[in-house]
Amino acid sequence: MLLVNNPGDWGHVYAPLLHAEWHGFTPTDLIFPLFLFIVGVSISLALGRQLERGVAPAALLPPVAARAARIVGLGLLLHLCAWWAFDLDFYRPMGVLQRIGLCYFAAAACALYVPARQQWVAWGALLLGYWALLVAGGSFDPWTNVASRVDTAILGPHAYRFDPAIGLGHDPEGFVSTLGALATTVLGLRAGDLLRRGALKPLLWLAVALLLLGLLWRPWLPFNKALWTPSYVVWSGGLSIVLLAGCHWAIDRHGMPAVGRAFGVNAIAAYAGSAFMLYLLAGLGGLQPLYQHGFADWMTPRFGPWVPSLAYALAFVAFWWGVVRWLDARGIHFKV
Repeated sequence: MLLVNNPGDWGHVYAPLLHAEWHGFTPTDLIFPLFLFIVGVSISLALGRQLERGVAPAALLPPVAARAARIVGLGLLLHLCAWWAFDLDFYRPMGVLQRIGLCYFAAAACALYVPARQQWVAWGALLLGYWALLVAGGSFDPWTNVASRVDTAILGPHAYRFDPAIGLGHDPEGFVSTLGALATTVLGLRAGDLLRRGALKPLLWLAVALLLLGLLWRPWLPFNKALWTPSYVVWSGGLSIVLLAGCHWAIDRHGMPAVGRAFGVNAIAAYAGSAFMLYLLAGLGGLQPLYQHGFADWMTPRFGPWVPSLAYALAFVAFWWGVVRWLDARGIHFKV
């Protein structure tokens, strides 16, 4: 997320580091669903043990709700800072952390109150129900699909994108598309249960089945992150399971080093901290001079405009890697 969110120049970004413009799938389009998938896995690992020890679901739900509220609140605060930093004409209430908080709460409630096998039923109902809703909306096109129409009705100019000329908007973290995002999180919940039981082969077979289903579904329902279509759920879910199983095999079973662990134990701190830093630099007028003098002025004549833009993003990630490594070495782990 840090890499793709912070290029030096948005006009010069290598294609794999950009989201698909509408339909389609790029490596960048895997980042957010992978994050939500891991949220589901983490719920299974954390709450599953407590439920097995006999802790009542009613005792676990209040701290889950409180944590979800803190995540949503942090997202709202970040957007308030962005509104100030970039002198925006509107305040956007929806966003990445808001979606994570909502999906975390709903998936955790599912883990607490819905039996394991019925969680698969709930997941299938989410996929098929959301598919039916999209089809009933009559279009998968920008602005006119059902998700965009709902975003327009509820958010209006407070949506991520709003065209006053046609009076229509769309928010990639809007209300209707959260159904697809929740399906991704519940899939992570079920994958986490398989992981806890050491069922690596069933996990891999599940990945194969999801990837095939995604390819078969795609002609009728395109991969689309902005709509978080059910085909996108199963395709990105299959890839997420492959990555999860690969890391489990390499790190847990064969003792290979957990590269990036420092980011993992301070994930929200890195994401929120880097965003606060970005907004502060932008608000104080230092963002563009930092890129221009630190990277573009001397790199562009030698390498063209694409290299300095990427170098700035890599330097941004490296800086925050240093921060989280320093925090981890001192046992400082920020939790929300």
